[in-house]
Amino acid sequence: MNPSERPRNRFQIDQSYDWNFAHVPQAVEASPIEKLPGDWKFCGKTVNSPLGIAAGPLLNGDWVRYYASLGFDLLTYKTVRSGVRECYPLPNLVPVSSEMMDGTEEVTPAASEMNGTWAVSFGMPSKEPEFWKNDIRKTKQSLNSGQLLSVSVVGSMQDGWGIEELGADYAQCAAWAVESGADCVEMNFSCPNVCSEDGQLFQNPTEAATVAESVRKRIGSDVPLLVKIGFLPDNEELAELLLKVGEFVNAFVSTNSLPTQVSQADGELLFSGASRGICGRAIREASVDQIRRCRTIVEKHGLPVELIGVGGIETAADVRQYLDAGASSVQLATAPMVNPQVGLLIRAEWSEGTD
Repeated sequence: MNPSERPRNRFQIDQSYDWNFAHVPQAVEASPIEKLPGDWKFCGKTVNSPLGIAAGPLLNGDWVRYYASLGFDLLTYKTVRSGVRECYPLPNLVPVSSEMMDGTEEVTPAASEMNGTWAVSFGMPSKEPEFWKNDIRKTKQSLNSGQLLSVSVVGSMQDGWGIEELGADYAQCAAWAVESGADCVEMNFSCPNVCSEDGQLFQNPTEAATVAESVRKRIGSDVPLLVKIGFLPDNEELAELLLKVGEFVNAFVSTNSLPTQVSQADGELLFSGASRGICGRAIREASVDQIRRCRTIVEKHGLPVELIGVGGIETAADVRQYLDAGASSVQLATAPMVNPQVGLLIRAEWSEGTD
């Protein structure tokens, strides 16, 4: 498709992160969308539906408002830091060709067209704190009743720091988010595109718990605290993470992509051979399975935590699959970036399937 013919109501993958940050589709001007049939809760708070949107598409408050007008009620402001971090250069979203993944894949081939799955390469960029704090304040005020604003935060490991300093940085960002009006905070403990410790905390349960405790102490017990984790195929490792971190959080958000290298047709590796997170349709079965395994651990040990399902959700049937597996709500990212109307379509499908 000629670039001039591409729909301009969505994220443009051939444009830079900063370009997309500044060129936000206009929110739909309409009456608030009706509550989805059912009794929906999110970390104890009443919400209009279990439909959330992950941090990836919500670059700023204008993007939050855009998707809030399109059927999403649990909105996650894109990951923020205590200092400025630039986005990785293009390409940031590369379509890949893959059947359902199981987490053992080492290399995934790039594709010429998007067919539901892509590799993501942003690197958790962030504007300066004064910008995002003010933006969160305005964003929170613009949401309707039954919609919640979560803010994704990450610490930024510095030379000479240990886990205590990293935890304090996470905690500072979380405190700023709460002061700015966030309904809840999501700690990002998993980013396959970042090789430093701040992007891989979910793989070290002891250090992850140290950071979670720092954040919990800083924001207090009344603010729901979530943690986004990556894929852990080993049940013992998954149980250790849930048990150690579960003492401090209200919910686990799973799964933040599956990491692999990405190859071109000639075999050359993209992204200088570094792994990138694969998101979308191909990771759904592995992600649903992880939610199911998390539920088994939570029930066995009586952990008072919720599970939020992420990965490959495109239809109402996909949402139900996650809920049946043990999730209380879901977050979408890839599908609404490709088709911003998907939230409204899921709501229509859901209503048609409700007795």
